[in-house]
Parts: sequence; C-alpha cells; structure tokens
Amino acid sequence: MPRNSLDALPEVFVSTTDLSGLVSRGVRQGQLRQIGSKLYTKNLDDAPEQIVRRQLWPLVAAYVPGAVIADRTAIENAPAADGSIFVIADRKRDIELPGITIRPRRGPGPTDDDKPFIGDLFLSSTARAYLDNMAVSRRRGGEVSRTLSREEVETRLDDLIRRNGDEAANRLRDEARRIAPAIGREAEFAALDKLIGALLGTREEPLQTDRAQARHAGAPYDPGRLDLFDRLRRELRDTAPVTRLARERDTEGRTTLAFFEAYFSNFIEGTEFEVSEAADIVFDNVIPRDRPADAHDILGTWRLVSDRTELSRTPRDAGQLSDLLKRRHATLMAGRPDKDPGTFKRAANRAGQTVFVDPAHVEGTLARGFDLYRSLETPFARAVFMMFMISETHPFADGNGRIARIMMNAELLAAGEERVIIPTIYRSNYLSALKALSNVQNPTPLVRTLDFAQRWVAAVPWGELNATRTLLTATHAFMDPAEADDQGIRLKLPEA
Repeated sequence: MPRNSLDALPEVFVSTTDLSGLVSRGVRQGQLRQIGSKLYTKNLDDAPEQIVRRQLWPLVAAYVPGAVIADRTAIENAPAADGSIFVIADRKRDIELPGITIRPRRGPGPTDDDKPFIGDLFLSSTARAYLDNMAVSRRRGGEVSRTLSREEVETRLDDLIRRNGDEAANRLRDEARRIAPAIGREAEFAALDKLIGALLGTREEPLQTDRAQARHAGAPYDPGRLDLFDRLRRELRDTAPVTRLARERDTEGRTTLAFFEAYFSNFIEGTEFEVSEAADIVFDNVIPRDRPADAHDILGTWRLVSDRTELSRTPRDAGQLSDLLKRRHATLMAGRPDKDPGTFKRAANRAGQTVFVDPAHVEGTLARGFDLYRSLETPFARAVFMMFMISETHPFADGNGRIARIMMNAELLAAGEERVIIPTIYRSNYLSALKALSNVQNPTPLVRTLDFAQRWVAAVPWGELNATRTLLTATHAFMDPAEADDQGIRLKLPEA
C-alpha cells in the first residue's frame, strides 16, 4: 500500500504503525476523520454507525484476527439487538465501535469443523454453536446475554426440524457428540442430547416453549402460517360485520347457482370448459373422451356444492375439521386416484416461490388455526378465515383451491347466507389478494375482494341456466382477466 496516498485505503480502516504518518496528515487536511479507537474513514458524510455496519466483518477481522465467531452470534449470524458481536479470541477486553461492541472471550481456537470466514475470522460450526449456546450465561446490566436462552434454543431447533426434518437434528446431535470433548463441552452436549430427544419425541424432558411442546406431543405446527392466520383474524374482527342472507330460490335457481359455483371454481384452477360442455357433463353425464379427468373434476365439485345437507355441516373441533376436509376431498378428487383423494399430502408442495406447510405440520397447523377460527363471530368472517387457512396450508396433493372455496361456502350456507363465487374475470383479483396476505402480510385486499364477490352473487337473480348465463355475460363474468384489464373492463353488478 503506498505510504503517501489515501487512494489505496478502504472506506474505513484500522490504523497501524505503518500508516500513522499518512493518517495524521489526512486528518489535518480534512480528508480523514476518526470514528473509533484507531478507526478512521474517508467518508466525511455518513453516520459512523452506518459506515461500520457496511464494513462490519472486515473490521472485526482487523481488531481480532484469527477469532472464532461464537456463542449467539454464530447462530444469529448478525450483531445482537444491542450491537454485540461475540467471539473467541486471545483477549478479554471489549472493543467499542460506533453501534457495535466486539465482546471477546477466551476459549478453544478454531477446529477443523469451523469454517474460514472473512479476513482471518472463523465461523463456528453449527454443532459447536449449539454446544456453546447450551452454556448458561449471565446478562450484564443492559447487555444481551452471551448465549441464547433455553426458549430461543428450543425455537431454533424447532425451525431446523421443521425445515429440514428429523434427520437434520440427528446429524446435528452426532456432530455435537463428536466435537464436544475437543472443546470441553461434554456437559453441554448431555443437555443438547436430552433437548433434541425431547423434540423428536424419543425421551421425556421438560420443554419451555409452546412450539417445542407441540412437537414433542406429535402435533408440530408452522408458526409463520399461524402469524398470518392471526393477522387475518384481527382484520376480520376489525371489519364491520355484513350479513347477506341468501334469497329464497326454487330448485332451478339453486341448481343454476351451484352449477356456476362448480364451473367457475374449476376455471380458476385451469380446468376450462365452455358452459355448454360443463352443463353436458353435469346434467347429462357426458364425459369427453379426451378429458375424462377434467370432467370428473367438474362432477366432483358439483356433487359437493349442490349437496345442501353436506354443506350445512361445519366443524365443531379440530378433529372434525380434518374429517370434513378428507371426506369432501375424497368426493372432489374421486376422478384422480393418483392424487390420493381424501388423504393429506405426503410430499411438500409449492406454487411459484410459495412453499406451503410441510406435510408433517399440516394437522398441527390446522388445529392451531381452528383455535383462531373459533374466535370469529360472523359467518362471513369465519368463511374468509377458513378459505385462507386451507389455501395457505395446502393440505392435499391437489385440489386445494377448490376445497378451500367449498369449505368457505359451507360456512355461509350453514348460516343461511349467500355464497362467494369467483367468476373468471375476477380470478386475478382473487389470486392477487391471496398473495398480498401470503407474501406481504396485508389481509385487507382479501377481505374486500371476497366481500365484493359475495355482493355480486347476492345481486344476480339465479334462475334458468341459459338466461342466467346471458345475464352473467352482461356482468363480464366470463371475460379473460388479462383481456379485461387491457380494456379497462371490470366485473360489475347486474343492473336492477
């Protein structure tokens, strides 16, 4: 590095004896400023805390070369809430930097399992990190503790098992058993061994968190989904209640309404028929030779949504919820035996970037979600919640969207209220509203979207099939969403 030039220096650096002359001149000339012990920067504008955060790990490496990132920092992979970074190094005194405090402790240096990190730093292996965090540490004053609490360790292990399966926890335990003697953590391994065994249900050990206790009991759940469900629950409880009692309809009107519910629900999922083709399938049992499975999808949906007795049943407990879901799914997917009708999924499923609830967590997630569902007072609120809970859990290999909407309308039908139907033109609104809650935790669009869809159903005078089809065409119900969007056309309520 040239001794007479500041150009070769990074944005922020730790001064050395070799640089002292250059640094002194730079400070006198206003080209450098000191922001910490031996810490200088060429950046004269940004806050020192911002500068340190941008160059965090190279600075840690400069202050404690050869250190092992350890304790809670090795698991959180970021500074603690108070800016602490915990390392194992050949010194004991803390190093104060703007917004950051490096907190060294003495201990075994890097092992073969620890990974080289930025500069001369090493990152504790996962097994070592958990062993270190099983050691109890005391908080000093307002500082965070050096190690995670027992509750935090339980939560981290539950996350590990939820995302990577029991095998990941067993591998972690095997690696910890191997390295514990080398770093003097035999007692910590014994505690970790008991904790992992309790989480996997193979031994009895007191557990402190609800998630860990649920896993031990064989009913693990997806905490991220429960947060989403609770967000929707709060939105629904804050929404002004709306009651739209179902009109009195004759047999023909009820039949037409159920037909279009089945038709549009399948169209959303890509099972597309002309209305006349779908009518032939439903009313005349005409099965297209080239699309028998798709025809059975229409029929399966129709059988459910037209069965007022079946759809008058709503779950009274979590067990009954599972039973209703499985029985209705068996009817819905009877034409697709390869999709395991009536059986919760055995493999993970996803849609785009969204990974749905792991198969091992389906029943536990539905059970916890049911507890939230029970707190909702109006049929519409329970219907919206039920639909989203089933859609977001995705408990089956296929047919999840249709079964979610069937469960939604069962809540409304059982209470004598109008159903919710998503016509073709409204498909994008519906899917975008689901994504708004799934991806950015915004429940408002979903509530508004389904509210308008119910208003639309209530405004349509469902009667003779062809006459109703003509009226639905006038509301733009059958338009392709993309074409409608290009032309500025929206779903509209039928004229009085």
